[in-house]
Amino acid sequence: MGLLELFLIGLGLSMDCFAVAISTSICQKCLKMKDFLKISLSFGIFQGGMPLLGWLLGFNFREMISDYDHWVSFIILLAIGAKMIFESLRHIANGSTYNIQKPFVLFSLSVATSIDALVVGVSLAFLNVNIFYAATSFTLITFLVSLLGLYIGKHTRKFIFGKNAEIIGGIVLIVLAIKILNEHLGFISSLWQ
Repeated sequence: MGLLELFLIGLGLSMDCFAVAISTSICQKCLKMKDFLKISLSFGIFQGGMPLLGWLLGFNFREMISDYDHWVSFIILLAIGAKMIFESLRHIANGSTYNIQKPFVLFSLSVATSIDALVVGVSLAFLNVNIFYAATSFTLITFLVSLLGLYIGKHTRKFIFGKNAEIIGGIVLIVLAIKILNEHLGFISSLWQ
């Protein structure tokens, strides 16, 4: 798996954080730059840490399913992408009833937005990936994307990107799932022959 694929996975995974950041910034107008940094850092750390945990879990089971690893990766990325799209389509944007400045709320949102990264970490254990590079990339990408989402939310005060961001993130993960499966099975190239 190359740098572009890792970047796209990181970007796709960060879309939940992006949507939460926009809606948080729109609904909680008193957020300052230090809050932006704290929220973005929390999202980034969890988004980078969860794949490490998932990778450790997946690595322990790697030998048992190495003949089917591409299918595992395909199913996991496909399921996460479909879940992101489904949730964004059924989610109704409404006023925020939480205060992200409270540590427990920030922790809960950080965990909730990084569960998908845990599952992706499991699939990365079956691929030729430097997990530390991937986790660092996911952390940095999520930090920057969250910061951008908070900034956009503060300056637009209109919830126009959140649902679309999750749909785009889901589509990116589904495309990557198909690409991984194609690399192992070559089904797309066989269609053209």
